[in-house]
Amino acid sequence: MPGMSRNSVIALAASASLALLATACTGQSGAGAGDDASKETTLTFWHAWSAPSEVKAVQDLVAGFEKAHPNIHVDVVGNMTDDKMNQALRTGGAKAPDVISSFTTNSVGKFCSSGALVDLNPFFEKSGVDPGKTFPKAMNEYTQFDGNRCAVPLLGDAYGLYYNKTAFEKAGITAPPKTWSEFEKDAKKLTIRQGETYRQLGFMPNYHGWETTTEHYLGQFSPTYFDKDGKSNVGKDPAFAQAFTVQKKLVDALGGYRRLETYRSELGDEWGPKHPFHTGQVAMQLDGEWRLGMALDTKPKFDIGVAPLPVPDDRADEYGKGYITGTIAGIAATSRKQNAAWELVKYMTRDTDAVVDFSNAIHNVPSTLAALKSPKLKYDPRFKTFLEIAANPDSTTAPASVNGGVYLTTIQQFGYDYESGKATDLKKGLQQTARQIDTDIAQAK
Repeated sequence: MPGMSRNSVIALAASASLALLATACTGQSGAGAGDDASKETTLTFWHAWSAPSEVKAVQDLVAGFEKAHPNIHVDVVGNMTDDKMNQALRTGGAKAPDVISSFTTNSVGKFCSSGALVDLNPFFEKSGVDPGKTFPKAMNEYTQFDGNRCAVPLLGDAYGLYYNKTAFEKAGITAPPKTWSEFEKDAKKLTIRQGETYRQLGFMPNYHGWETTTEHYLGQFSPTYFDKDGKSNVGKDPAFAQAFTVQKKLVDALGGYRRLETYRSELGDEWGPKHPFHTGQVAMQLDGEWRLGMALDTKPKFDIGVAPLPVPDDRADEYGKGYITGTIAGIAATSRKQNAAWELVKYMTRDTDAVVDFSNAIHNVPSTLAALKSPKLKYDPRFKTFLEIAANPDSTTAPASVNGGVYLTTIQQFGYDYESGKATDLKKGLQQTARQIDTDIAQAK
């Protein structure tokens, strides 16, 4: 499921399942890039997509590769979880994948540092390809760790702001907010109280509120998660305190944590047709590009608008950026067919028409700069916002870490404590969070 399988909760949970990978021996004996990619061979490709339309799209993508490389055949295995991939990458064997595709970008640090996936830098150099000029900046960043580029972006997800145009008109709001101060004012205007609850909530700011995670908020503040020595910057970079302050102010302005949580518990789930944005119960929503199609499928009784998320008032010139994540592809270190595997990875992730066709089929954001500009892209005009966010050099992502997304989970946990009032000293809490992150990383190493 594009987008859905990559929301932060799932991604962070999956990153924990990679714990064994950090200490596992990947058993690379006999593996390497010594094969002749011009010879007849068969590759095994594991991916995580499961919906019938997505599975067909992957099969069509591979069919295009086989047509261009008639000597290389590909056995495709779908609906593979990270747990299964990790086990296969550790043990190898005849049935293990040569190429994998995972939704969990937060695990790139583990994949690279453990040696489970090969460093693709030599392959890029041999092919005369500059990744920095091929992929959007944020996607280029989240596919490497400590100089090891063990993954390549294979379509992406960009986060923006969905808004109820009809509700905006009724509230006298003429354009989507560009800064967080404008956003707070609009969220209050759009909120219609009904006793102790709401008839319409301008925005659900709580960290459990369908993609409103600390990670996604922080993307708009461009924080530096780690210093040059690899230590957590959470207690030092003012961007973190600024992001937490903005969110807490929204929580308090819109009714307080308990009232909002009570309302949230009565609303529909994130992936069903009764999502509160679909039903008009929430007027603005932070979400990824996949939400547009899901919302339109429910035939909402209002017009949907799409815009970039707001930025801090002191970064108004950066309006248009967003948080980026996505699917990754890589070559197993245990594979004995790495040159042939590179041909498959290169085709899936760099061939402009292949990337565009795949994007059109599953409605994710293209992952090369050329594909983002392709006239062959087919999309609702509103989808263009996400293409622009993906191409924006100010857009951000969360950096890779040796223990995956554990540091993001730690930050998120403090977010829960701070928004609920369990933690009241922001500075102290951020410093403690940084110490915990440093401890966890040291143990992982």
